Amino acid sequence: MVIAKTPEWALACRSLVKTYPGKPPVEAVRGIDLAVRPGECFGVLGPNGAGKTTTIEILEGLLSATSGEAEVLGMHWGRDDRQIRQRIGISLQETQLSERLTVRETLQLFRSLYPRGISADEAMDRVSLREKAHSWVKKLSGGQKQRLAVATALVGDPELVFLDEPTTGLDPTSRRQLWEIIQTFTGQGRTVLLTTHYMDEAERLCGRVAIFDAGRVIALGTPAELIRSLGAEHRIELSWEGQWPEAATRLLAGIRGVESVVHGDQQVTLTVERPHEVLPPLVEQLTAAGIRLTNLATRQASLEDVFVSLTGRHLTDEGVTAVPEPSGPEASRERAGP
Repeated sequence: MVIAKTPEWALACRSLVKTYPGKPPVEAVRGIDLAVRPGECFGVLGPNGAGKTTTIEILEGLLSATSGEAEVLGMHWGRDDRQIRQRIGISLQETQLSERLTVRETLQLFRSLYPRGISADEAMDRVSLREKAHSWVKKLSGGQKQRLAVATALVGDPELVFLDEPTTGLDPTSRRQLWEIIQTFTGQGRTVLLTTHYMDEAERLCGRVAIFDAGRVIALGTPAELIRSLGAEHRIELSWEGQWPEAATRLLAGIRGVESVVHGDQQVTLTVERPHEVLPPLVEQLTAAGIRLTNLATRQASLEDVFVSLTGRHLTDEGVTAVPEPSGPEASRERAGP
């Protein structure tokens, strides 16, 4: 009896490059190296145009790389296409399903494409859609359609699922339901490659994340590792009444323990290591300067802070928004260079 060897990586790509012809040529992917473990939920974050979609479409077999190597479940596109398709599932951000089919008919159709898999009823149970079995697709809510799209990716009983922003535009209840589906799937030892614009979603679901920008991976690790890499793991956020004096920003940057100060439209954010040591002089000096605070909050640093620190931008559903450069001793060292 021949025992199939389990691949070390569920997904792997080495020196992956994708260049589109033009004048000049467009380098969408510029040498990506990634490796995803079996049973892992791996998150891919990045703004539009960062190269993440192109990379994932190469891994899904939808695009060919200009150069480099991509491996899926120990196999390669162009050589093992049929075997790969039988063992993966794909849920796009906007899956167009026939609106004149019922939920059960839709899943039966997708199930017929695979030599093995689970029944339509079991797929409905996994995504909590059994009560909608006889409903037309066009009658479903946005959250129900999204769960059905995930069910079409699961009906072939795949070892690996690609989920492209599966919770975009969903209400909080629908988001949590999809989170539970993903956690159950990885709990069975299956693998998920997840793209998302929600940093809290990546922190909640992903064992590791890769942050893409300008066609490259600029950071890779567990959410906790990436947050620790900031150096200071706490943020103090301030809002105020009236006009904010420019001198107040310099005043805050000079407080001992403040690593940087970022001034937004109606909020100032301080990066600090020990908020309990910074807060007393901060309040004292702002009061002396005549600034009336309307809100003061402290929080742990997040993946959103990591993204802003690395790219100088906020990642949002609508795209990426530039933020002002930070001031303070740490920011001065960054601008000066090593």
